[in-house]
Amino acid sequence: MKKTSAKNTLIGMILIPAMFSGAVLAQETNTDQSTKPQAYGIDGRGEVARNSTGLCWRTSYWTPAMAIHECDPDLVKKPVIVAEAPPPPPKTTPEKITFSADALFDFDSSKLKPNGIQSLNEFVTGIEGVKYDLIIAVGYADRIGSNEYNKALSLRRAESVKSHLVSRGIDPSLIFVDGKGEANPVTGNTCAGERRSKELIACLAPDRRVEIEVAGTR
Repeated sequence: MKKTSAKNTLIGMILIPAMFSGAVLAQETNTDQSTKPQAYGIDGRGEVARNSTGLCWRTSYWTPAMAIHECDPDLVKKPVIVAEAPPPPPKTTPEKITFSADALFDFDSSKLKPNGIQSLNEFVTGIEGVKYDLIIAVGYADRIGSNEYNKALSLRRAESVKSHLVSRGIDPSLIFVDGKGEANPVTGNTCAGERRSKELIACLAPDRRVEIEVAGTR
């Protein structure tokens, strides 16, 4: 009996470490059916077990879909980095510039004067670098003469302004013109009289104007 006991003890000493090692490194036997199968063997520290070359031990449950970055980085789908779109350029508030009609044209005329051409050239230089959404040129006249005549005159002046802006390289499709005639007088009721005179013409000068409004982005 003593001889048999010693033999059994020796066998036990050989088998137990082997069984323990297999359970620690592979953990391929899933004794708890409610536990998710392990893709990699786990050592006694709770970390992924590795072989002598540093490679992770894969269990029989392992599939490419269960790969982890620390063991199989080439199989792990890299996150897609979406670059943030640049913010849209800020809209500029519409900028309105008023030109005296007397500075651009002779009285009762729609032909630009040399000084008027120079003023419009400076305007074009000042809006360089602006992406135009629209440029609006609106002509106004004083109350001397009939409303129909003044409306037509104010429109011709606005069109003369547009023609010059186009000659300086501005897209004609981006320029809108209109003639308002006697509408929206700046002088109000401050200028007395109805008959044409030098005094009345001088008093009503602010009403004779061309307003240019620019809306766009810088």
